[in-house]
Amino acid sequence: MKILIKNVEMVDAEGRRFGKVLIEDGKIKKVYKEKGNVKSEYDQEIDGRGYLLMPGFIDMHCHLRDPGFEYKETMETGMQAALKGGFTTLVAMANTNPFMDEAALVKANLDKAEVLQLCNLIQVAALTKEFNDSNLVDIESLRPLTNVFSNDGVSIVNPDIMVAGLKASTEYDFILLTHCQPETELVRRDVKLLEENGGHLHVCHISKKDTVELIREAKEKGLDISCEVTPHHIFAAALDYKVNPPFRTYPDRYALIVGIKDGIIDMCGTDHAPHSEEDKLKGAPGINNFEMAFAMYYTVFDQNGISLEKLSDMLSNAPAKRLGIKAGLIKEGYPADLVLVDVNWEGKINPQEFVSKSKNNPFGSETLKGKVMMTMVKGEIKYDDNRSALS
Repeated sequence: MKILIKNVEMVDAEGRRFGKVLIEDGKIKKVYKEKGNVKSEYDQEIDGRGYLLMPGFIDMHCHLRDPGFEYKETMETGMQAALKGGFTTLVAMANTNPFMDEAALVKANLDKAEVLQLCNLIQVAALTKEFNDSNLVDIESLRPLTNVFSNDGVSIVNPDIMVAGLKASTEYDFILLTHCQPETELVRRDVKLLEENGGHLHVCHISKKDTVELIREAKEKGLDISCEVTPHHIFAAALDYKVNPPFRTYPDRYALIVGIKDGIIDMCGTDHAPHSEEDKLKGAPGINNFEMAFAMYYTVFDQNGISLEKLSDMLSNAPAKRLGIKAGLIKEGYPADLVLVDVNWEGKINPQEFVSKSKNNPFGSETLKGKVMMTMVKGEIKYDDNRSALS
């Protein structure tokens, strides 16, 4: 199957240019300049006039709730929601039921994703058995299946376990993702332990000004550390809606935006955390983000004079590089994981019309900018806005 996307402006971390993209066998076969002649035959043509073509988004941090919490979300509904939001690769956290702390469990989820043929899945493995604070998982058996380990949702309080995890991340070459609460205190400790022991550390969903400064200092020392920010923490502040970490102050929100501009914050992660209405009413922390994330990010970036190239880097190229996968750019030989977006669209997104099972997002009354029109994975159209419920 050969597909030509024509009349389109391409945007990725390496810049903007007009042209055409030829896709063959799930990969980008050729990128043509605006007036380049396409001599190859093709089976399908997509006119991208008026839209921007971007690399598929890579979500460094999401919760699919599968297995064990399928009443909140299933892998299938979560991936369908992700595709509507432009996400083609998902890094799914390990706090399922049972926890992803054994090779057979991780493999079962990878197999399920392979059968679904929706998004690419990187299944995170737990760092410790059942998220306890004392026993590492059998990393040697899990490492062939994943290069990401995390107890996200539970902080690693025991410093000995954190040291063991950091050392293992060097020995087995994986990324250790940390959920830090109290945020700044644990990040300060973890940076110190990283400096003393080495390792590959990624700090999830940072939300505070002091945390940005700690990571800035760690990077200046040359430590192998990266971090992510969520759409809701840069979009709003001082909001009475339960998320984890909570909405912070306006100075904290501003510091996150400055951290993006300065390159201290590396990438975006939705922290998509679907809940049933009943669980949310009982106080479950979390927000459903897949279908609103791009518009929230783009709105904030546009308001603050941050380029779309920078957003593409944070949504696609930077996570791909951190994960060690060939993705995140519009280049020949790369997977045809691509997104068409309309950056001129303005409107409201109704959470009640999410394709996700859950609707827990408080921003339905906000006017946002930017809309995903089409999502393609390995050269196959997986989402088309003709079926969209956006208003």
